Amino acid sequence: MKKAILFSTLLILAIVGCRSKKVLVEAPPSSELMAHKTGTDFSLQETWLLGFFDFGRLSREPYSEWYLKGFDEYQPNPVAMSVLTELDKSGISVKVVMGTWCPDSRREVPRFMKILTLAEFPMQELTFIGVDNAKLSPVGEFDTLGIQRVPTFIIFRNKVESGRIIENPVASLEQDLLDILKRNEKQ
Repeated sequence: MKKAILFSTLLILAIVGCRSKKVLVEAPPSSELMAHKTGTDFSLQETWLLGFFDFGRLSREPYSEWYLKGFDEYQPNPVAMSVLTELDKSGISVKVVMGTWCPDSRREVPRFMKILTLAEFPMQELTFIGVDNAKLSPVGEFDTLGIQRVPTFIIFRNKVESGRIIENPVASLEQDLLDILKRNEKQ
């Protein structure tokens, strides 16, 4: 009888012990585990791009984890794209202010680059500026840009600011860009 009670007790402890372990396995993973599971933890400062950088860096590791996927998957509005493609782009330049730590930047910048690529925008007229999580950058006169949120896409016509797309587009990136360029086409 003692053996049966001891066996029952051990069996109950084993079952309860497995359940508690199962609950631990099903608990939400920590951010450290998530970073390991999904790739790079872009909240870590060593992953941040700061200051001026060439946009080609985004298609290399570790940034390609999100950049290439976002670029490939985005399907811009074909009507807006046909108008953007036909627009005269002379005198147009763009500053892209972004944080590689920022989920909005990681979502919108690849989409914006796809739009510029399809619209045959002259890439030599594109400037990228990386900021830290305080929206600061080691770029001379950066404070004059008045950056409060990222990404911020600043569109210039003949070196005069024509408009901005800040953080999230109003309609879509391609439509907002088109609206800015059409509104200021004669300037």
